[in-house]
Amino acid sequence: MRPSQEALDLLHAIADELQDDGPLAVGTMFRSPGLRTGSKIVAFLGSGDCLIVKLPKARAEEIIAAGAATPVTMGKRTMREWIEVPAAADPAATARQWTELTREALEYVRSLPG
Repeated sequence: MRPSQEALDLLHAIADELQDDGPLAVGTMFRSPGLRTGSKIVAFLGSGDCLIVKLPKARAEEIIAAGAATPVTMGKRTMREWIEVPAAADPAATARQWTELTREALEYVRSLPG
């Protein structure tokens, strides 16, 4: 299922808002619209209008334990640093949550070597 236009518009708005935090480009990741810094993937849209972000393992586990996200499984492998965050019923709440998580993900991905 392709992301909705609202989710795609929000992804572009997040990229615009976070440009000062590091170069952030919108492109295609895993056949979905997403954000990258340099060659590193920061976040992308999953099916059903979910945002998938890369965070440190402990932080990802914290958000999952709080019930705000689910782990990401690709094939049979659960990705330990990737979480899937669904859109909230309130678009403004979704924008705040997705922007903050993407900011965290950008900081984390930029800290990784290579």
